[in-house]
Amino acid sequence: MVENTESAENVDEESLAPAAGPAAGTAVGPAASAAAGPAALKERRVEDAATLKALADPLRLAILDLLMAALPSGPLTAKEIATALDEPQTKLYRHIKQLEKAGLVRVAGTRLVSGIVESRYAPAQNSLRLAPEIFSPGSPIRVDAYGAMLAAMDRVRGEFRARALADRIDFTTSRDASAVGLPGMFSHVTYRLTPERMLRLRGQLDEILNELNAEGESDTEDAVEATLFTLLYGVRPEPTADSRTDTRPGTES
Repeated sequence: MVENTESAENVDEESLAPAAGPAAGTAVGPAASAAAGPAALKERRVEDAATLKALADPLRLAILDLLMAALPSGPLTAKEIATALDEPQTKLYRHIKQLEKAGLVRVAGTRLVSGIVESRYAPAQNSLRLAPEIFSPGSPIRVDAYGAMLAAMDRVRGEFRARALADRIDFTTSRDASAVGLPGMFSHVTYRLTPERMLRLRGQLDEILNELNAEGESDTEDAVEATLFTLLYGVRPEPTADSRTDTRPGTES
């Protein structure tokens, strides 16, 4: 999960929580050597160009999402990742190494398999949050931040297309899930809002996300995987001719 919200709880590097599952940070299998490292952060705040560039690829985001979702059951091998994502294993190595170099993924254990060292990978964090200040007009990495966001959009688009074509998504109008399955919702609208209403809308969305984060994952038998992709942005008015004119003292127009 990659987020950019200010009001949700921020967790610094002192708030370390052990990753769930028996294999995180331990050796795996016979003749294994542990690559023990720090436990997974509950949340990582992204504020540097190197990490943003590592996130600016839909496949790398898919790998990262898979590893974070697998935390309760333990680290995964490249082969297991390739099987889950339906991608060639050889295609993934470069992407995994880039995530590892950025500190987003770590080797949680190794073992010898037919004379070849097999690594198991774990995420270095449970979730990611883009620091709001990297989007400020003077930020030198603002373009990199938008690159990470666009990769997330591409990731959601690809995942949605695959699941829709597999007939695993329902957009019927009824809200009675027991009668028609699991109806989703789609809305793409543009409103003209006052700045105050825009801020209130942002706060309302934050409340929903914070509530879901506080509830955590459901372990009931009828639980389903729900995807919520939220994008809210205000567009500043086009500058007028007067606003572009330099009106400082001592200048001519």
